[in-house]
Amino acid sequence: MNSKITTKELVLSGLLLATGILLPMVFHMFGMTGPIALPMHIPVLIGGFLLPPQLALALGIITPITSGLLTGMPVMFPMSIIMAVELGIYGLTASIATRKFNLSSIPSLIISMITGRIGAGITVAVLIQLFAVKMNPLMYVKGGVVTGLPGIIIQLIFIPSLVYAIKRYMKNTSQA
Repeated sequence: MNSKITTKELVLSGLLLATGILLPMVFHMFGMTGPIALPMHIPVLIGGFLLPPQLALALGIITPITSGLLTGMPVMFPMSIIMAVELGIYGLTASIATRKFNLSSIPSLIISMITGRIGAGITVAVLIQLFAVKMNPLMYVKGGVVTGLPGIIIQLIFIPSLVYAIKRYMKNTSQA
């Protein structure tokens, strides 16, 4: 694995970070809540397909924390912490699944969503032990999947097409 990060990858990371902060705000303006539509997940998952694992992981960790600091969404504790782990795993897993294991987008998305939710559940369990957070890890994961089902469906439908279009655009612009 090449550990050098290109300028193009760094710029793309910044754009996806900005999108991860702005997209939830747009969804909220139209009355769609984050736990249902999962708008912050979209740019992180896209980053998983377009960025090397270390940047995809960083994007997933930084996005909810930065958004929490700038907008108050998600609440810093415990939600930003839980989401930082979950989204970090999303980005890392999607990147590794596509780059190392050469999986197509749908299986990569599904694996990323499963591992990210498991990571979120483990994080909730750790927060319970360390800070007596009043949450149930299994109910958190189950509730996140059930409540977030519309967002999960949106991700499975649109992310593969968006990634294809972005890759095609990037390929065409790099040849120009």
